[in-house]
Amino acid sequence: MSERYDPAEERLGWLLCTPAVLAMLLVTAYPILYAIWLSLFRYDLRFPDERAFVGLANYASVLTSEVWWQSLASTLVITIGSVTLELVLGMLFALVMHRVFFLRRTVRASILIPYAIITVVAALAWKFAFDPVTGFVNPWLGLELAWFGERWSAFVVIILTEVWKTTPFMALLLLAGLTLVPQDLLDAARVDGANAVQRFFRITLPLMRRALLVALLFRTLDAFRIFDTVFVQTRGAQGTETVSIVGYHALVTRLNLGLGSAVSVLIFLCVILIAVLFVKVLGAGPAAEEGR
Repeated sequence: MSERYDPAEERLGWLLCTPAVLAMLLVTAYPILYAIWLSLFRYDLRFPDERAFVGLANYASVLTSEVWWQSLASTLVITIGSVTLELVLGMLFALVMHRVFFLRRTVRASILIPYAIITVVAALAWKFAFDPVTGFVNPWLGLELAWFGERWSAFVVIILTEVWKTTPFMALLLLAGLTLVPQDLLDAARVDGANAVQRFFRITLPLMRRALLVALLFRTLDAFRIFDTVFVQTRGAQGTETVSIVGYHALVTRLNLGLGSAVSVLIFLCVILIAVLFVKVLGAGPAAEEGR
C-alpha cells in the first residue's frame, strides 16, 4: 500500500532544497545569460572594434552550417551507442554487486576502478592500445587495421572508451535502484511460479523506474557533451567531431565569441530537450503516480 500524499511534506522538501537551488542559480545563471547575450553579437576577439549587434544571425549561421549537423549526428551516434551498452553492462554489474556475498567489497571496488581514472588518461590508454604500430589490439585480433583512419572504427574506439570508463557509474546508480526492490515481493513471485526473467522484467524493472531515469538521464546528458575523449583520440578527424568540439574551435581556436556562444546556447537547449524527453517518457508510469 503506497503512502498518502502530504502537501506539507512536499513544501518542506522544497524549502530544504531552496538553499542549494539558489547557490546553483548564482553559479550558473550568470554564465548562461552572458553566453546568450554574447550570441546576439558579431564579436571576434581578433577584430574587437568590429563588434556589432546582429540578433539571431549567429544562430542562423550555425543552423545552416553542414558542420553543425554533421557534428550533431556524430554526437548522437556516440551518445546512443555508449549509453545503450552502458545500460546493459551496468545492469549486469549491478546484479552481480547486488547478489554477490563472498568478497562483496572487493568485487564492488574492482568494478568501480575504471570510473576513478581521469578521462584523459583513459582516452590516451585506449588510443595507445588501438594504435596500429604500438598497440596490442591488432596483434590480439590478428588485424592490420588503422582504427583511427576510418570513421566507423574511430567511433568504435571512442564508444568502447566511454563504455569502459563510465559503465561503473551506471552500475552504481542501478545498484541503488536494486536495493529498493522488496525481496519479499520477489519471493512471492517465485512462489507463484514466475521464473527469473519474468521477475526481472515484470517486478524489478518497473520498481526501478526512477533509478533508471536518473542513470539514463545523467549518462545521456554527460555523453551528449562529450569532448575530452574525442579530442584526445581523434581531434574530431574522420567525421568524429562533436558539438562540443565545434564550440571549442569557434571559441578557442578562432576566438569568435559570438558564434561560439551561439553553439554553446544550442548545446544547452539540446540538453534541456533531452532532459524533458527523458522525464516525460520514463517519468510517466506507475512509479510516477505513487503518492498521488
